[in-house]
Amino acid sequence: MLRLRVLDVLEEQHHTKYWLYKQMDLSYQNFNRLVNNETSSIRFKNLEKISDLLGVPVGDLFEKVPDPDDPEQ
Repeated sequence: MLRLRVLDVLEEQHHTKYWLYKQMDLSYQNFNRLVNNETSSIRFKNLEKISDLLGVPVGDLFEKVPDPDDPEQ
């Protein structure tokens, strides 16, 4: 399972979630779902914008973690 690590990157860079929210063109509800990994899809334009704002490659925004719903992992 992939996990979006936006909150980790924000902490590493000493930025707040609110700072990133103000830069994005999303409702707070959608933004919050995105950064808290509570969504099943992400638009490419949003990934690109987060990547640009944080100055990291898109791949650095993700990490692979075990899926708690998959007993074979």
